[in-house]
Amino acid sequence: MRRTVLAALAGIALAAPLSGAAQDYPNRPVRLVVPFGPGTTTDIISRVFAEAMAKPLGQTVVVENKAGAGGNIGSDFVAKAPADGYTILMGTVGTHAINPGLYRKMPYDAQKDFAPIGFAGYTPTLLVVAANSPLKSLKDLQAAAAKSGGVSFASAGNGTSGHLAGELLKARVGGEMVHVPYKEGGLAMSDVMAGQVQFMFYHPAAVMPHVKAGKLRALGVSSAKRTAAAPDVPTITEQGYGDFDLVAWFMLYAPAATPAPVLAKLRDAVAQAVTNAEVKAKLAAQGLEVPLLKGDELAAFNRTEIAKWSELVKRSGAQVD
Repeated sequence: MRRTVLAALAGIALAAPLSGAAQDYPNRPVRLVVPFGPGTTTDIISRVFAEAMAKPLGQTVVVENKAGAGGNIGSDFVAKAPADGYTILMGTVGTHAINPGLYRKMPYDAQKDFAPIGFAGYTPTLLVVAANSPLKSLKDLQAAAAKSGGVSFASAGNGTSGHLAGELLKARVGGEMVHVPYKEGGLAMSDVMAGQVQFMFYHPAAVMPHVKAGKLRALGVSSAKRTAAAPDVPTITEQGYGDFDLVAWFMLYAPAATPAPVLAKLRDAVAQAVTNAEVKAKLAAQGLEVPLLKGDELAAFNRTEIAKWSELVKRSGAQVD
């Protein structure tokens, strides 16, 4: 009995500081780690959320860029940070769904090492060709792929969402489609506009200005439903090419052992941010839509996405040491 009482008292003693710290949270600035460089879409979105979350949290949210290894360096930094709510991550489809299948050795476990805070938004990609391309529909693309030599498609690099969307299209359409990886999406888009590569999948915020300027033509949307960024462009699914639903997404994470009361405050701050009209407008300008996923829905989404993208990575044959 004495041992039981002492153990209970010890448990209370250990829990008390944690509970007090959680109640006092946050009492200093929160660091939001961006696992990519300044000026990237992930960085832009992170700064929108940092500003919006500061008011409900009552503290400054400081953005810190830790780029490298496809987002793995910054993500691993947060995974191993103290689980106190003061270091959080803007994760992406790359860091949490594609990389686990793409990299032979991962420094973190995308599911076990993180607690989802809230969805920051998703954006489909648009299948685009040069405005003067003879490919005016997916049927045209299918016919061209069936001919000797086939067609080529560009991406921002091996294992990126644009590369894997192209691989899924190849599986749906058939024929020959040769992947041409670039170091940067803008360079790939320039070569598509010049007709040196036949098509690519890229996010609406980057391609729609060129579509409106008459330099690119959009043939399809990679998501299950049409996007508000290009409402006149039909989805690939509705054009008869199977269940095609791939989107790039962004989600805020904390280290896995973060106390529930701290997570609750962070989740409330994100919920307030995504319902703010000014934030919505800024995200829309980046081509983002924000579904209201909470708690278990976030974890289920993660599991589904990891399985989906891992299969595509395997099919593509892409691998990074």
